[in-house]
Amino acid sequence: MSDPDAGLVRDREAATKSGARLELRLWLRLLTCTSMIEQMIRARLRIEFDTTLARFDVLAALDAADRELTMGALSARLMVTSGNVTGLINAMAQDGLVERRANPADQRSTLIAMTPAGIALFARMAPAHARWIEAAMAGLGREEAAQLWQSLGHLKASVT
Repeated sequence: MSDPDAGLVRDREAATKSGARLELRLWLRLLTCTSMIEQMIRARLRIEFDTTLARFDVLAALDAADRELTMGALSARLMVTSGNVTGLINAMAQDGLVERRANPADQRSTLIAMTPAGIALFARMAPAHARWIEAAMAGLGREEAAQLWQSLGHLKASVT
């Protein structure tokens, strides 16, 4: 029995007809590029560091903040709900990568910080992650990358 999907291009962009509106094609191309890069990053994090993209993202957000974050602030930076982050933080705390403590300014919230083990893991992962992103974008020249950055900034502003 043959596979009816054999030979099909497996990306969102392939789902459009050639005459589709430019905006739709652009949206699907952005989504496809994001998905492809994300898939590659997930696989490499799993293979090289035995971790997940979600864990990397938590450590990256805490590193970028350069301070403890409330669960709400962490959720906002990750663009997910607090409920989505709770289980992840629980598991990361159990593994010794982050710690939680009561927020002295607001007893209803919890502060999250990296532990020394979390800092060390992120210090090993961040340079590799940067190399992977650079390799994924190697097809763009510096000028093209700068132009794309600017254009996506305009797009971001029009969405918000």
